[in-house]
Amino acid sequence: MNLFKNLNLQPKSLILIFIAVAVLIIFSALFELYQSKKEMYDLMAEQSHSLLETTLSASQKALLSYETIDTEVKIRLLNNANMIRLLYEQNNLNNNLLERIAEENNIYRINIFDKNRVKIFSSHKSIHTDLEENYSPTEFLQPIFNNEIDTLTIGVKQARYGNEYRFAVALAASNRSAIVLNINADELLRFRRQIGFGSLLKKLTVSDKIIYAALQDSNNILAASGDIQTLDSMQNSKFLTKALLDSSFVWRAIDSDSVQIFEAVHPFTYNEQQVGILRLGLSMEPLEAINKRIVRRLIIIGIILFVLGSLLLIYIFTRQNFDVLQKRFKVIEAYSNRVIQNVSDAVIVLDENKYVKIYNSAFVNLLQTNTKGIDTNQCTELIKSKEYHRIFNTSSGLEQIEVLINNQKKYLLISKSAFNSDDNSENTILVIRDLTEQKILEEQVQRKERMSAMGELASGVAHEIRNPLNTISTITQQLHKDFEPKENIDDYKILSALVAKEVTRINQTINSFLRFSKPEKISTVEFMLSELLTQIHNQYIPMLKEKSINFKLRQDWDGKVKWDKNQIQQVLMNLIQNSFDSIEQSGEIKIEIYKQDTNKIKLIVSDDGKGIPRHILTKVFNLYFTTKAKGTGIGLSIVQKIIMEHGGVISVHSIENSGTSFTIILPIIFEA
Repeated sequence: MNLFKNLNLQPKSLILIFIAVAVLIIFSALFELYQSKKEMYDLMAEQSHSLLETTLSASQKALLSYETIDTEVKIRLLNNANMIRLLYEQNNLNNNLLERIAEENNIYRINIFDKNRVKIFSSHKSIHTDLEENYSPTEFLQPIFNNEIDTLTIGVKQARYGNEYRFAVALAASNRSAIVLNINADELLRFRRQIGFGSLLKKLTVSDKIIYAALQDSNNILAASGDIQTLDSMQNSKFLTKALLDSSFVWRAIDSDSVQIFEAVHPFTYNEQQVGILRLGLSMEPLEAINKRIVRRLIIIGIILFVLGSLLLIYIFTRQNFDVLQKRFKVIEAYSNRVIQNVSDAVIVLDENKYVKIYNSAFVNLLQTNTKGIDTNQCTELIKSKEYHRIFNTSSGLEQIEVLINNQKKYLLISKSAFNSDDNSENTILVIRDLTEQKILEEQVQRKERMSAMGELASGVAHEIRNPLNTISTITQQLHKDFEPKENIDDYKILSALVAKEVTRINQTINSFLRFSKPEKISTVEFMLSELLTQIHNQYIPMLKEKSINFKLRQDWDGKVKWDKNQIQQVLMNLIQNSFDSIEQSGEIKIEIYKQDTNKIKLIVSDDGKGIPRHILTKVFNLYFTTKAKGTGIGLSIVQKIIMEHGGVISVHSIENSGTSFTIILPIIFEA
């Protein structure tokens, strides 16, 4: 009270001051909340605008890639068409020559129609009498027959028969005949799907903070990903119509059923033509959470200010401003890191000396190592490949190469771009996609088709041989039993015994044929993986000692699996036996077990033997292919068949004179 008197402040005045301070604090808090919210909106608008600009740029590049590839294909076909037209006008053309031209230039079909629309030459002899015709090929050639144009680009169209697609061009001869060339467009369409607009939108919505991304014109949604149920039509939205007409970036906050959405809209144009608008919906949950935290803190600060008074007012506002700035910095940092870290492809930035400056977690996973040493190594030390120099020595921005990472061969698709930093030094951005699993699956499918064909052939040949073989065996036994020559009895017995022996050997070969062609029933049981490995190891202990071979087992995962135990045991014993045969004297055989994901494990059987020559590496799974003097060539084919029937994949990697490793990926629980 003495202090109040010295300051000439009455308790009533003090109460009024505190009330005034409280009102000021409330208004200041409300203003700060409004300002923070506005700044957050501005920040989200800036980030979403940048993300939309990046997406639009990538989309335009994808569309440009379409046009560039189409142009290259068109030029190649037209060059061949001009050559064929010259031969045709010189009367030097026939179907055999067309067939040879098509085969040498990788052209699916070449047809020539006279002006009466009758096909007079063709490189393709087959007729699809069992398929329904989708259209008449002369429907596209009317402008040539009507003397309207000389060169016609038909482009991608459905095949005349079936569901495949072709890319076709046509060229007019001097007598108005039409020379039509087409190629298989499946690879072209597959490439479009991989780098297309839909793929870009799908990658955008990988983050749970991005609710949807869509390209929309005035009538329909052209492409979209994420939760598109909340998207309204352009006819019912003045906001979207205005964004399309004004051709500018705009944003709005809208209420969904469960969450508020920050929607950013940007017009999408290509070749100076407006395609529609690109809509990006961001979740406002982080913003709402920040706002709630701010409100709670403001209430606490208000209570403290009521207690401590005006002396703490400056400190509280300073602290509050510091917290707001700190949150703003964290939001900016979080958005920047999230964009890079949540990309599924590996992204690295190299300086002018090709040292790694920036990298994301996908790059660390690709190298299968920790982050130590990445910043201090050149990229050539991290990704070892003879083809690596092509990335920097070519003007192409896209290259597919083979590399060795941790002694494992991988197939990488690398996209390159460059930019200059503030100090004018050149930096390179590499976006790396791992295509290894896709390549392995493609090879597995091809091997499976070959094995199926060989199995059918083996079954047919075996049955055709077995019947006369049984007759030969019966006759031989009857002759040996009922007849005896007057002369050369010993020779007769030797020869008849030899015939019986050879019949038995051929019959064993036939049984091998039938065993491969007839699938064995898979009888799955649950068992501990370590028990199977221990059992196999115990079987080979005498052989290991005999050849001084060291056996190593690295089992990072152990548990119950559900497989056909006998068949998987046959697989492992076959691979281990191959390793024994590869090691002449002293060496190492290693089995490694890793968990791939929730229901898959990786099993690697490797050795340091003489390895497999590169030119025969792709043939080791072929039926009856062997390099062993006494081998049948059926072992690895059966191994592959068992693995595929268990829903798994197997691949081989070998370096001559350095060793071989077989990698098997199997589901932990397989339901037959």
